[in-house]
Amino acid sequence: MNRLSELINQLCPEGVEYKTLDDIANYRRGSFPQPYGQSSWYGGEGAMPFVQVADVTETFELVDETKQTISLLAQPKSVFVPKDTVIVTLQGTIGRVAITQYDSYVDRTLAIFESFKIDINKKYFAYQLKAKFDIEKQHARGSTLKTITKEEFSKFTIPVPPMEVQGEIVRILDNFTEPTAELTAELTAELTARKKQYEYYSEKLFDIKGHWKTYKLEDIADIGTGSSNTNEELEEGQYPFFVRSQEVRRKNSYEFDETAIITSGDGVGVGKIFHYIEGKYALHQRAYRIHITNDDILPKYYYYYMKATFLNYIQKACYHSSVTSIRRPMLNNYIVPVPPLAEQERIVSILDRFDALCNDISIGLSAEIEARKKQYEYYRDRLLTFKEKVA
Repeated sequence: MNRLSELINQLCPEGVEYKTLDDIANYRRGSFPQPYGQSSWYGGEGAMPFVQVADVTETFELVDETKQTISLLAQPKSVFVPKDTVIVTLQGTIGRVAITQYDSYVDRTLAIFESFKIDINKKYFAYQLKAKFDIEKQHARGSTLKTITKEEFSKFTIPVPPMEVQGEIVRILDNFTEPTAELTAELTAELTARKKQYEYYSEKLFDIKGHWKTYKLEDIADIGTGSSNTNEELEEGQYPFFVRSQEVRRKNSYEFDETAIITSGDGVGVGKIFHYIEGKYALHQRAYRIHITNDDILPKYYYYYMKATFLNYIQKACYHSSVTSIRRPMLNNYIVPVPPLAEQERIVSILDRFDALCNDISIGLSAEIEARKKQYEYYRDRLLTFKEKVA
């Protein structure tokens, strides 16, 4: 910091000039042929990485391997982006910035900074871009899917100090972020190992024994859907289909009061996402509620059984895993093996402990990441903020 202060006092004691992104760089949005779901746009010989919002990390890089690759047929209809290009996400998860580490094609939900009109350190520009978008995305348009347009961000302004100052800021921020990234990677690896251990024991515990009685789900449960159709934005990654809306909370009126297992009825969560609830709740109309009515079956046992086996069941029941929704007969005919209550209690006890182990480190990981993030943002904002030079 002393070195940076010396440079600022020497090179820009009166402040620095602020410039709009339009004055700093040439940029454009990415592109992709429509419709997105057409299979000929993806994969095949000569396919290239295709960058979407989810492929941009929080560490100014792309993922090692993009979720999708773009076919030779689709490439002329997209935008080629060479390695070492600055890009930023404009929709959904807004403001993730990367300096690409490989050649790729880029989706229309991202902006591409193709060249610069002034002398600027590319990494400094990326740091400033991220900081600016962190502020501006709070006011982005849209309810469920937030968006910032190319026209809107063209007027964003950032300070442009002398190159020596930019370089020193990059050095400081790089040194700060690398240890944080390493710690996060270590904690994430530990969490992944525990989850794999949990999955292994789940498979062993639910290895169907010949002497266990089996039931169709329709014979042991009340199955239904919700009716709440709220405009409230769903919480990303936590409760994609299980909804307590502001309206429901305000009126203190709930659709159900029971012990139930919640599973998504359509979308990307089909066969994967489950929640166990005891008490009052409102339910989104695209979700299923499963309330166990047989006294010989512990609801928590069924919840763990469904988590361990339902995805595989859905994939087999549907052609090539192409299903986008669950039909009622799929649930009705789902076979549930039911051991004696004592064995159910033993299984629940074991999986509760594993679940706690995973959640403990997950909560700790989230808390540690959040603390590091706040510390980083505090120093970042100090480093990236300058007195504006009076013309």
